[in-house]
Amino acid sequence: MSSLAQSAIFLLAVVIAVPVFRRLRLGAVLAYLAAGVVIGPWGLKVATEVDATMHVAEFGVVLLLFVIGLELQPSRLRVMRKAIMSVGGLQVAATTVLFTIAIVAFGSRLNAAFTIAFALSLSSTPLVLQLLAERGQLNTHHGRTAFAVLLFQDVAAMPVLAVLPLLTAGAVDQNPATTVLALAKGVSALLLLIFGGRYVLRPVLRIVAETHVSEVFTAVTLLVVIGTAMLASAVGLSMALGAFVAGLLLADSEYRHELEADIEPFKGLLLGLFFISVGMSANLGLVMTKPLLIVGAVIGLLVVKTALSFAVAKWWGLSGAAARSFALALSQAGEFGFVLFSLATTNGILSRDIADLLVVVVTLSMASTPLLMVLQARVLEPRLSPTKAPEFDTIEDDGSRVIIAGFGRFGQVVARVLRMRHIRFTALESSAAQVDFVRQFGNKIYYGDASRLEVLQAAGAQHAEVLVLAIDDIDASVRTAELIKRHYPHLKIFARARNRQHALRLMEIGVRYLIRETFLSSLDMSQHILQTLGLSPADALESIKRFRKHDEITLESQLAFKDDEQKLIQTSQQAARELEQLFAADAREEQKEEEKETVAG
Repeated sequence: MSSLAQSAIFLLAVVIAVPVFRRLRLGAVLAYLAAGVVIGPWGLKVATEVDATMHVAEFGVVLLLFVIGLELQPSRLRVMRKAIMSVGGLQVAATTVLFTIAIVAFGSRLNAAFTIAFALSLSSTPLVLQLLAERGQLNTHHGRTAFAVLLFQDVAAMPVLAVLPLLTAGAVDQNPATTVLALAKGVSALLLLIFGGRYVLRPVLRIVAETHVSEVFTAVTLLVVIGTAMLASAVGLSMALGAFVAGLLLADSEYRHELEADIEPFKGLLLGLFFISVGMSANLGLVMTKPLLIVGAVIGLLVVKTALSFAVAKWWGLSGAAARSFALALSQAGEFGFVLFSLATTNGILSRDIADLLVVVVTLSMASTPLLMVLQARVLEPRLSPTKAPEFDTIEDDGSRVIIAGFGRFGQVVARVLRMRHIRFTALESSAAQVDFVRQFGNKIYYGDASRLEVLQAAGAQHAEVLVLAIDDIDASVRTAELIKRHYPHLKIFARARNRQHALRLMEIGVRYLIRETFLSSLDMSQHILQTLGLSPADALESIKRFRKHDEITLESQLAFKDDEQKLIQTSQQAARELEQLFAADAREEQKEEEKETVAG
């Protein structure tokens, strides 16, 4: 099969597999692995050149490590250093030691046991970050802690890549002088990379950047990665290690973002190809011939890593639910294990059979993680920590003239203005998390749902004068407005509308004073833009006033058919044409006046 046909098969497999797995929320990494299994020797057998594919695809790992190095800015590491070193170091060390002892107990050599144990201690960075992002958990306590651990794992893998060639059987038997010479060559290469990155790479990048030719900058970026990888390989170190050091040295340079943007397409495609080649090389015959061994190994890996990670999380101070989420997120082995197993096989540390078995175990552990996290969220957590809705606060009716319903960014600004003028108000917020957050800044706010009659009554709606409707949720905002109009018609409602449809729904209820979110700020910016383009301040202001008045009239007219989308579109287009014609007529009148003045003069 020609290389062009082979490339077409790989691309077709990716185009089909990735959208399917994304829809199932299983991640792109698993999609690549599954695609490799399907098209590989154990599937449809349309792509069988596993070794050749793997040889090309390994450059994707080199690019991945370069990008990881670029992202590890010293400032970022300093902020997270405690969590990275404490939690990350303890998790990797405990897992590696325990697995090493267990594997040696089964009769394996120490160098092989350490390599396997360390590889299994690492989790899948892209898989974990994607799963946490999909669930909105990246900024939670356990999400940030998991990120710190993944960061430590990425850094910790580099020294292991460096010493892996020294763990071979030949390296153990060789004399000390040879070992010292190998170490000296490695250290010299790293020092050369550091010197070159500091005093050669940045000036070269500056010269190339001044040409303003993006293709040349992309070319020099790839040259940097390939050159550093070849230098590291020439002295017996991993190519990935050389690329990582180069990325780390450029992490604080002014070209970091451009370098990352140039590398990203190549990294994504080649890394995807790497995972496809791993899937192709997964020996599914082992699953059929040794099902109990593989299932037992996967379960043992998941149980041990989950238990150790949970213990580390509790030691760090995470709550029970957060510790469980943290532990399950890191329960799998990661894609870096594929790299280590491949290198270990090349260096004679692991046999091909053991490496094939481990690849299948790691792949199945990665496939299990999304399922385990779904099981935890839907089955485990409701039983272990059933959520009990907190009770609303007891509200003190202190005769406030204003009630603010919704204490987000909009309601808080209103509150600051009222406080400045010493006008008493009562603030209500239905999100307990938001209440806890804003109370840290000394704000007096009550946890309560303004769309409930008893809460409004407790807040003193019967004698208040104004209600500021700043609730973020559109349906809750409309329900609250309806309730107030029905039970407290004397209250003047000043409402914030999220969009045009929200404004129309409020207007239908009878709310007349409302502000559309971002509308006034957009008009203010438009006025400045008109002035920048040459209009006088008076003309710019008059244009904005006329636009606002015309838009408010249009909005009022659209109230009669607010649920007819076609009619809304037609009236909006008609209003836009009318406005253009209005300004065009004004421009013609101004031109006539100027011509009259010229003739008279």
